[in-house]
Amino acid sequence: MVSDLFKKFSQKNFSKSDLIELLHFDTNLLCAKADEIRKKYKGNAVHLRGLIEFTNICKNSCYYCGLRCENKKIDRYRLTDDEILVCVTNAINFGYRTVVLQGGEDLFYDADKICSLIKRIKKYDIALTLSIGERTYEEYKAFKEAGADRYLMRIETTDEKLYQKLHPNMDFENRKKCLYDLKKLGYETGSGCLVGLPNQTIDSLADDILFFKELNADMIGIGPFIPHPDTPLANANKDNFETALKVMAAVRITMPDINIPATTAMETLRENGRIIALNSGANVVMPNMTDTKYRKKYELYPNKICINDSPDKCINCIKSKINSIGRTISSSKGFRSDLD
Repeated sequence: MVSDLFKKFSQKNFSKSDLIELLHFDTNLLCAKADEIRKKYKGNAVHLRGLIEFTNICKNSCYYCGLRCENKKIDRYRLTDDEILVCVTNAINFGYRTVVLQGGEDLFYDADKICSLIKRIKKYDIALTLSIGERTYEEYKAFKEAGADRYLMRIETTDEKLYQKLHPNMDFENRKKCLYDLKKLGYETGSGCLVGLPNQTIDSLADDILFFKELNADMIGIGPFIPHPDTPLANANKDNFETALKVMAAVRITMPDINIPATTAMETLRENGRIIALNSGANVVMPNMTDTKYRKKYELYPNKICINDSPDKCINCIKSKINSIGRTISSSKGFRSDLD
């Protein structure tokens, strides 16, 4: 029975086969249960995190990503430190308590440059998340000592054969090691996966969720795979919204007290996709604080929403949507233990 299966998860006494069964549930039933658990463990407040996409240069060749180094059609950029600080101060003026510094794996930003940025940003009373990919343990340690609070790095898939196929010249074991290094160093650690990748199975998605639980990740981002026309996966299936929503709901049921973002990709595939996600277990939204002249150049996937909207329009729009479903905006920095 459905209630018996949910009881297993509430008692943290479930198996991989239970998780696979959960992922086959009716979407509405699964999402309603996830929303119930979200309300119990995280309350009604939504954490806003200002996203700053500071470089679209990347050394990697990931088959699904528009920023891959082989893509010669993209107009590359790097924000200056001062441009980044303008985004930070704008975020603070809009009331954000967290900013996310996200970019491709651009080694121009060595440890000294990143530490200098961290120290400038942390002069303000805000939390800082880094999302800049694989680095050494020593670099992660330096970033933490400089003041970084969180680190976000999605595993994308825990199917090692699929991972290696989609990530040429990268190492699956090193990816996992980086995530465990971050936890060891005391970061609030975020990960996540793409849902709908070619040859991905429900079995492997269940493994993804079990990995997140084993890692004891603090935030999990679930993104529906959207094929980019200038990548090797240009012709792959793009109707991945419902499966991604179910995986996100299953993550909430499995890890009830973590933070889960309603991803921008959700709304790229469905009108009001972020609101649907917020009603299905999510409790975080990451509006874009990057200047509009750069946004369209940070094209992980095509048709990304809000690329022409100013940061003030983004914040007013998302606040209105959040209020329309009876939710509030968090006043905290949004750590895993925070409950407004």
